[in-house]
This record gives sequence, C-alpha cells and structure tokens, in this order.
Amino acid sequence: MIKKFNNTLKGIAAAPGISIAEAYLYQKEKEEINKETIENVEEAKLNLREALDRSKKELMKIFSLAIDKLGEKRAGIFEAQIMILDDPILIENIFTRIENEKRSPEFIVDDEISKYQDLMNASREAYMKERSQDIEDIKNRIIRNLKKKKWQSHITDDAVVVMNTITSADTVLFSRANVKGYVTDFGGLTSHAAIIARSLNIPAVVGLHDATNKISNGDRVIVDGFRGEVIINPNDDQLEEYKSKIERINKFDAELVILKDEKAVTKDGREILLMANIDLPEEINLAIQNGAQGVGLVRTEQIFDEYDEFPDEDQQFIVYKRLVEKTLPQTLIIRAFDIGGDKVLPVDVKEPNPFLGWRGIRFLLDNRELFKSQIKAVLRASVNKNVNFMLPMIASITEIRKSKTLIEECRIEFREKGIPFDENMKLGIMIEIPSAAVMTKDFSKEVDFISIGTNDLIQYLLAVDRGNDIVSNQYQVFHPAVVRTLNHIIKQGKEGNVFVSMCGEMAADPVAIPLLIGLGLDSISVSASVIPYIKKLIRGLDYSEVEALTEECLSYLTEPEINQRLHTFFNEKLKELSQEID
Repeated sequence: MIKKFNNTLKGIAAAPGISIAEAYLYQKEKEEINKETIENVEEAKLNLREALDRSKKELMKIFSLAIDKLGEKRAGIFEAQIMILDDPILIENIFTRIENEKRSPEFIVDDEISKYQDLMNASREAYMKERSQDIEDIKNRIIRNLKKKKWQSHITDDAVVVMNTITSADTVLFSRANVKGYVTDFGGLTSHAAIIARSLNIPAVVGLHDATNKISNGDRVIVDGFRGEVIINPNDDQLEEYKSKIERINKFDAELVILKDEKAVTKDGREILLMANIDLPEEINLAIQNGAQGVGLVRTEQIFDEYDEFPDEDQQFIVYKRLVEKTLPQTLIIRAFDIGGDKVLPVDVKEPNPFLGWRGIRFLLDNRELFKSQIKAVLRASVNKNVNFMLPMIASITEIRKSKTLIEECRIEFREKGIPFDENMKLGIMIEIPSAAVMTKDFSKEVDFISIGTNDLIQYLLAVDRGNDIVSNQYQVFHPAVVRTLNHIIKQGKEGNVFVSMCGEMAADPVAIPLLIGLGLDSISVSASVIPYIKKLIRGLDYSEVEALTEECLSYLTEPEINQRLHTFFNEKLKELSQEID
C-alpha cells in the first residue's frame, strides 16, 4: 500500500500511467490588451490580416504534427480550430468593429472572441466549458501574432509540465520534448487536451486547483495517472514504492499479452462475456488487439462530435459498416444517439437543468426523422447479423414501444424497397434511470437485452452531480443503495429472460469486479485498454466465493463497510494484482 503524506496532491486522473521526473513550471505570458483608440484603421486591418494568416500557418503545422502522432481523426481537433479562423461572421464582426470603434485590433479580438467563451463558460455542460479552452488558445494566438511575438516554451526534455491550464496545441507541441506527464490546476476528463494525452500515452492529472502554487521548477514529482495523484519531492519510501510499481506494471503488461485469445472465465467455470466500449471508430483496432469478445457499446454521439454537422444516414452507415466488418463474427452493440445532459444538442436549446431535461430517448422521439435516419443506417449495417441496437435513457415502457414502432416503420420501408437488413436484429435498452431500475422485469419483456449504465444511474439514484467538485465525494459507487439496486436489476433482468450487461465506469473498477461477477452479470463492457487487466482479474476469481462476498455486501448499511470489505477481499484473493492499484 502506497502511503499518502502531506506532499500528495489529489486531482482528476485524466490519462493513465506513472511518471517520475523533474517538474517544469510553465507559465504562459499574459498579453496586455491595448484599449486605446487608433488613427490608422487600414494599418490595423492589415496587421489583423497578417496575424490571422500567421495563426493559421501555426495551426496547420500543429495539425500536420498531430496527424503523425494521433492519426487523422483525432487531429481533426485542430482542423476545427483552423475553420474558426475562417469563420466569415466572426472575422467580419472584428473588422467592422475596428472600422466603427477605431480601437486596437487586439482589444476587438479579445472582446469579440471572449463573448463566445463567456457563453461556453456559462453553460452547465462540462463539455462546453472545456471547449472554451480551445477558443482561448485561438484568441491568444491571434493577439500574440498581432504583437508579432513568437511562441516559446523552452521546455526541458523529459520533464513533467505543470501549468494552470493546458490546450490541445500545448499537448501536441510539448510532446516533441518527450514530456513525461502533465499536471494542471484546471481541466477535466473530456477536454481535448486530456483526450490527446491519453492518445499519446502521457500520464496526466488535472483539476488540482493549486498545483502551480505548490510545485516549483526542478521539483521531483511523481505523476500517478491511475489514481489522480501527484507527489511532490517524494521521500525515499514513496520513490522506492513507485519505482517498484512501474516495474511490476511493465512486467504485468507483458504477461497480459498471453491472455489475448483466452476467455474471461472464473476458476470454477463461470464465463463472463468481456466486450469493449468504443468512443471513436479507431478504437476498434485496440479492442481486437486486446482480445475483446465483441463491442458492448458504440457511443454514436461521438460521431456527431467529430463531424461539422449532424451526420446523415449515409455518413452513419459508412462508419457502422466499417465497425461491423472489423468486429465480425462477434457482436457489435450500437447505441442510439445519447445527446443532451453533458453532451451537446445539435440544436440551440438552453435548459436550466439539462441532466433532467431534453436528452437521450426523449430528444430522439421528439426528432423522429433524425432518429429514423440512424435506425435506417443501423439496419443497413446489420446484414451480417452481428448488430444489436440499444436505446439510451429509457424511463418508461411507452418510450420503448414508440421506438419499436419507428423501427418497424423503417423495416417496412426497407422491405418495400428491397433493401436487405437483419430481420432478427436484437433490441436492448440502457438501465440508467431509477424508474427503469424499479421496472426492470417489465421492461425486459419488451426487449432482448439490457445494459446497466452506472455513470448516470448512480448520479440519479444518489442525487449527486459527479462533475460537481462540492459534492463529488458523495458520488459513492459502493453506496448500499447502489449495490442493492444493481442486485435488483440483474435478478429482475434474469427473471425477464434477458441478457444482462454493464457498460458504465464501475465495470472497469478492479475492486468492483468481484462484486459485479458475484451479482451475476452475463457481460461486462469496458474501455479497450483495460480489457486484458479485467480478463486476468476474472480468471483469478472463484465464482462461489464472490457469490458469498456479494451476499455479505448486500447486508451492509454503509458505504465504508462495503468499500473496506471489497478492498480486503481484493488484497487477500488477488495479491499479485492488488499491487497494481494500491
């Protein structure tokens, strides 16, 4: 067990991995904004055009570098930023204001672009707030080029970069210096910078709030991207333990490769179908490489995020078809667009509480043509008979039946036109709302399978916004109500004769695995990167033992009791693996 001393900072684990290196405290120069009036408007406009051109060239270079390091799809982040510089409305507004107000271009640029940032920051959606950092980068880039300054980092090779916030461009550019890790005061899991760090396998801990005040240049730091911790100037014990941990992880990773073609089966013969969650099409390759037994969740709303506008039927079909072909002969579960809440809607709608508003299946049923375009794309991709379709955020049987009516309408249309599809394509639902949990048995009679989405289920069950720092400690995965609700869902699902899976973050928690297997899940769907580790865990379990463990946990009345019991079990029964998480 790694001991925590007062030199340990706790943040958000944004990119997995462990690094031990010297800290480089990076502070971006804050450009002063000249608010004075100008006399030569034409000269100011010329300077702005040149600054925009230079900014575009800089981003083009970063885009090229990102393609090499991340691949074309992920590099599209920078292509989107370049498009902002070409936005005719934004650019015209800036030039018009310079002419009318006769103020310095840097003031107009700062003021105009800040309006967009203010709208994003005012949003309740974490996604929007984090995207404002990309806009900030564009704004600062233009202002710096207006002042004819060059971007300078002077980052020492092999260092851990510590900064207030980090942008997508910073992440890519700093990687040239073989950066060992990122530590930031602000930021979240869904920021583009965090996504890029994960793609580059650079450990990152974000949202530490005061890291830049507590860490100095040259400090030796340990970045633990698994636990979301940063240790400043570790003592000998901490250093030795983490060096040993890195050694064990490297050895452990090598051992996992051997399990690629093995099944996730307990020592006494209970098999669990171990599948992959897919956010982007490219991840299917890692899922196959790591031995996934199919795809348990395709988050199709991520496709929307990658496109300039909402994808039509043909665009969706192309993506689904590629995924289907790569997954064959195993199953691919495509979830209908789960939009709203913390995911941006494709329409301009402001809601006071989006998590309890127009999202998931509610949005889809109110936008029938959009929903039907996805249903048709999925049906077209189902011809190889390995596609299942899943509905998100179901709260009532009426929603299921309305969705089935739309699916049948699409089938009838395809039959009339002679378009081939799988007549027996299975339909499932996400159980992520308490009402659905309560009525699982009745819902199960309407569908072929259910998948438990623990992220939202726990949030709604405990009335805790997991993205809210003030109450995030009350988002308790092992709360007795959560454990008992999961037990109810799984038992009721089996009584309803449906296949029961889980695709939320809880399924990837090593300590939770014995509990989930003991509860009787048929399948677990997790990020492709952790499949080998979860498989090894399952193969080290005895089903009869975890059944008894589960019964014990169901009797407890407090979260600490369950948490402690599961950690004790993990450390006693899976000693060689417990070292990886302690």
